[in-house]
Amino acid sequence: MGLRENIAKVRAGIDAAAVKAGRDPASVTLLAATKTQSSDTIRAAIQAGITVCGENRVQELTAHLDDDAYEGARLHFIGHLQTNKVKYVVGRVDLIHSVSSEKLLRAVSAQADKLGIVQDILLEINLAGEESKSGFPPEEARNAAQLAGKLGGVRLKGLMCIPPAAVRPGDNLPYFQKMRQLAVDITREMVDNNIDMDVLSMGMSGDYQDAVAAGSTCIRVGSALFGPRPPMSPRKD
Repeated sequence: MGLRENIAKVRAGIDAAAVKAGRDPASVTLLAATKTQSSDTIRAAIQAGITVCGENRVQELTAHLDDDAYEGARLHFIGHLQTNKVKYVVGRVDLIHSVSSEKLLRAVSAQADKLGIVQDILLEINLAGEESKSGFPPEEARNAAQLAGKLGGVRLKGLMCIPPAAVRPGDNLPYFQKMRQLAVDITREMVDNNIDMDVLSMGMSGDYQDAVAAGSTCIRVGSALFGPRPPMSPRKD
């Protein structure tokens, strides 16, 4: 199938999962993860109806911005972000999904202050305590949310997670349910700070229907839209 057909198939999967869970399908955003894709492919995806693109690598983000590849869509940064690359991302994207440490949280806020803006962010949560992944442990998420509420340069919009690789369909559902409850608990506790946490970014090509069933408001889909990724160039960011 072509790109337009793939987008329609994923949207149909989102709709079916949402309806089954008693949710409004319109409450779930389909984010096209454009890692390693060309500017022409990104433009084609936007022309085919994609409204949000998510970039993983600062180098590709900068190149595609220079090429006006994201025109017509909102832009999110969804990959690992190093503190020394914050200046290339803050103020250039609508939402950063991957704020994974206090150091990074403070760096994002400081850069936003320098630019005179407020940067929307999500806190990345390492649900399973995997050493290979970044993110706040669940037990530290509340303190991180409280800190975000005190920093003037950021606006906390919600949480993001990448659960362990699933072996069987349904394996990640418990992680997604845990993530949803964590978001509910933090939102309840943060009411006095006027934090508008309405984004729960979880679910990718292989498990997005379970994520929608558990309450995801944003799924990050790459291969289900674009097919197998092209070979990656050596990482420089």
